[in-house]
Amino acid sequence: MKIIPLSEGSFTIDKTKLFVPFDPSKDQLQKRSSGSLLVEIQPFLVVTAGDILVLDTGLGFSNADGPLQIQKNIMDAGINPSEVTKVLLTHLHKDHAGGISAESENPPGSKMTFSNATYYVQKKELEFAFEKGLPSYVVKELESLKTSSQVSLLDGNGIIDGYITYEVSGAHSPYHQVFWIVDEGETVFFGGDESPQLQQMKSRFVNKYDFNGKKSMELRKKWWAEGEKNNWKFLFYHDIKTPVFSFA
Repeated sequence: MKIIPLSEGSFTIDKTKLFVPFDPSKDQLQKRSSGSLLVEIQPFLVVTAGDILVLDTGLGFSNADGPLQIQKNIMDAGINPSEVTKVLLTHLHKDHAGGISAESENPPGSKMTFSNATYYVQKKELEFAFEKGLPSYVVKELESLKTSSQVSLLDGNGIIDGYITYEVSGAHSPYHQVFWIVDEGETVFFGGDESPQLQQMKSRFVNKYDFNGKKSMELRKKWWAEGEKNNWKFLFYHDIKTPVFSFA
């Protein structure tokens, strides 16, 4: 498999849940509002023998009326966004689902960012997003998931096309899911916000921002041990410095 990190950069976030761009070379965290956390945003493109996969879709922003940042990053990697065949969504918080669709002037309205892809999302996560709403879920950006024929609503655990396993983990958000992609003897694990950074995999602590922080901690321990035993590649959505880690 070919793995391409699609970094969207660093941001700070406080209790308002707004993502404010942060440049480590000139910005200082202590000058941001009290309680601000530094967050790195990094979807992935994974090219397998039969698919081009996008793993989560970033914040959904664009620069100077151009394409969405995730589309630009994919084009910079030499791939047309229309070639993407599957979009795997761990959950629908705005930093993971902002790029599922984009506004179009002709015709007016919202259109799916990846025109030829099937989007895979847990049905109960979508329902919960509309029930919960702001600030974590921007429901107006998720409307297309309820109406588009490109969406496959998943119910619990299963396998896609014989090689992508998904499992409801439910620790960061109630219906968060994780993915294993097994192709040509290689296993890639994508744990979204329950496996967000290399450092978190090596430490035992409870994240206050998780739906069930204790469960997240135990899952990280479990996945790390299984990954070491079976030579998984881990993809870290919130770790620009170490986007991919392999025991092999």
